[in-house]
Amino acid sequence: MTSTWYDAVVVGAGFGGLATALELTQRGAHVALCESLNYPGGCASTFRRHGYSFESGATLFSGLAGEQLFGRWVRQLGLDVTVDWLDPLVELRTPGMRLSVYRDRQRLLDQLCTLPGAPADALRDFFTLQQKVAGALWPLFDDPTLLPPLDVRALLRHASCAMRYTPLVRWMGRPLGTVLERLGLLRFTPLRTYLDALCQITVQCAATEAEAPFALAAMDYYWRGTGHVRGGIGRLASALAGAVTSGGGEVHFANRVKSLEPMPGGWRVSSRRGELLARHVVANVLPQGLMRLLGLPPERLPSHLRELAGRVAEGWGAVMLYLVVRAPGETSASAHHLELVQNEQAPFVEGNHLFASLSGEADTGRAPPGHRTLTVSTHVSLRSLTGRTEEEQARLVSTIQERMRQGLRRLAPEWMAEVRHEMTASPRTFERFTQREAGAVGGVPRRAGLYHYRTLRPRPVMDGLWLVGDSVFPGQSTLATALGGVRTAACISRG
Repeated sequence: MTSTWYDAVVVGAGFGGLATALELTQRGAHVALCESLNYPGGCASTFRRHGYSFESGATLFSGLAGEQLFGRWVRQLGLDVTVDWLDPLVELRTPGMRLSVYRDRQRLLDQLCTLPGAPADALRDFFTLQQKVAGALWPLFDDPTLLPPLDVRALLRHASCAMRYTPLVRWMGRPLGTVLERLGLLRFTPLRTYLDALCQITVQCAATEAEAPFALAAMDYYWRGTGHVRGGIGRLASALAGAVTSGGGEVHFANRVKSLEPMPGGWRVSSRRGELLARHVVANVLPQGLMRLLGLPPERLPSHLRELAGRVAEGWGAVMLYLVVRAPGETSASAHHLELVQNEQAPFVEGNHLFASLSGEADTGRAPPGHRTLTVSTHVSLRSLTGRTEEEQARLVSTIQERMRQGLRRLAPEWMAEVRHEMTASPRTFERFTQREAGAVGGVPRRAGLYHYRTLRPRPVMDGLWLVGDSVFPGQSTLATALGGVRTAACISRG
């Protein structure tokens, strides 16, 4: 690879990087996208080992409806992607409860209201508030032009919706626990369990400490174009990478970027295959990864980058099980998802809370006939790993993985009757699979505080250097990281 000037070099083909590269190519920019792995998607990828295909992380994906970002791309670009609309989307299981989340929000509320001792009126009030908050925020995800940077049309749209934003203002900077307490729902265990489980995988913290508007909006995740990409989410990532190439951009897999160096007029990007020169660099990495690529002493790094890295370090690593299991005789043919909680009173981490994604019969090639692949994840605090020796970390991870197996056998025994193959992953292994520093997942935990609203507009880390991904606004989902990439591309295009 010779030294060539690009309008932008994008580092990392996660969904934030893919979206940035695609949007820039559609705006006529000369773009190169460099990815360390030989496949795209990052944390939301599909990888192949030992003849089986697994989702890197256990999760669901939104934004797939026809009017949403991914759905529009599939339709407008003619991407070879098939979406299966699951119903129910997920089943929450505890030792004493099973709660199915269907595509109809009212069915979830009805299930909660019929549970013993349910405060039905308070539950209805809570879901009414939740729907108002989500109704104010989700249109921003459906139309990326409503996110900063804003043009006159967007400003007029926001002005016309001013009254819709009123519920947000009241709860900004306050935890969801305050909302629950005000409505008398703090001690209604079924709702608390559902919210703790949901918040742990969306806003990355317990419900009682989550920033209320973020958590209330995240509750709509299941009802906003959420589905299953047939064959694995990697199919969508590969299709988007192909669209970048078709649009005139370059995509370089297995081309790890080693360093970034500012130079007159732009940046020097040193990669495994050679040097690239760019007016802008967009890094789809964690802030820790960007700091490593810059190679500067701490005192020369931007303070806000160091602060952001500190917030990510307060978050989570992924401990994983990747299984190939025989499908039970009575099970549905579709892909589906399980959320398992062994003890509702204990923290929803370290094997007590599991999220499991199972492939479907239509996901051909991922497992032998009659079998499914099963990706199971749980969180471990990154701080709990810091300072431990490799041997101590391995013992902790092994203990967590055995707790995960116990949870599966206890709460999903039908899927554990015949395990054909198992792979395990620690945060260190997850880092190899996804190139995430320290195996971190989920970005910044969205605990209550007004600091979340300080950086709603994309802004460069340094002149011509941008950061996208789940550690920066708008946040922590595949859709959110892609939207952040689209808006960053808009800022770059504005000059």
